[in-house]
Amino acid sequence: MARSGRPGKIVGSAVGDPVVKAVWQKLEAGLVLGGLKLLGTLRPDKASTMAGTVCRLIGPLLPVSRVAYRNLELAMPELDYAARRRIVRGVWENLGRTVGELPHVATLAENTAQGPGFEVVGAEHLHALAQQKGAVLFVSGHIGNWEMLPPAVARHGLPFASFYRAAGNPEVDGMIRQMRDQAMGGQAVPLFAKGARGAREALSYVARGGRLGMLVDQKMNDGIELSFFGQPAMTAPALAAMALKYRCPVVPGYVVRLGPARLRVVVEPPMTLPDTGNRHEDTRLLAQAVNDRLEAWIRQYPQSWLWLHRRWPKSFYK
Repeated sequence: MARSGRPGKIVGSAVGDPVVKAVWQKLEAGLVLGGLKLLGTLRPDKASTMAGTVCRLIGPLLPVSRVAYRNLELAMPELDYAARRRIVRGVWENLGRTVGELPHVATLAENTAQGPGFEVVGAEHLHALAQQKGAVLFVSGHIGNWEMLPPAVARHGLPFASFYRAAGNPEVDGMIRQMRDQAMGGQAVPLFAKGARGAREALSYVARGGRLGMLVDQKMNDGIELSFFGQPAMTAPALAAMALKYRCPVVPGYVVRLGPARLRVVVEPPMTLPDTGNRHEDTRLLAQAVNDRLEAWIRQYPQSWLWLHRRWPKSFYK
């Protein structure tokens, strides 16, 4: 028993060694670069299908899939095991397709008759807002190919800034950011790092009339407790607080997958901002309304949402 801990110490030390870490990151970056180059040489629909098929086969075997099954039990208890299994496999396929399409987002054409491309439903809401000055908040979740939202909206005159969680590997992070920049067609928009500093910078940006997009479907431990699929869910209040502070439009939108590298961006009318006279209550009401909108989209397209996140309290996963 005395020896059982020694290999772990050696492995842990090796992983923490700066030289080993640097070598590992180089190898990882090389693999990612090779994979992205391969996907980039394929037609968008072929790249989507290849990556989607691989993830559909491998993903359900990974331990994290247990989180997805548990989430489905919590959120949609009416489903039987076969239905949950179909959804989990679909989740992985959608995630794979999203990765496979990433090198092609910049070149996808709008309103193509068939094959790869995208369409925008509700573009009139974007056109109306583009004629106005002042801040606009866009709200969505990890649904369909969420990477398509910023460039699609930008092509209709409303490029928006986003929050951003950097990849652990700086080289991989650079590749992802480069593809996102290309998808935006060279339009310079800020990316705010997740965390307190990024939140302050985003708030200042909105105060100056900037447009900001937020994915708000993940758990925030220091948020406010609201309801999501009938379960208590800690929810980020920042979007609601900013909207109420500056009385700016909140525009919901999401992406529907129609086929391989064929996407529909749905833009809904701006939400009604509550005005009870109590800022705390208004924040709660607006944040809950956003949760309800997300839930409605996910119920309609359950295989398109990223069920792999522990969205509800830790005690629910024991």
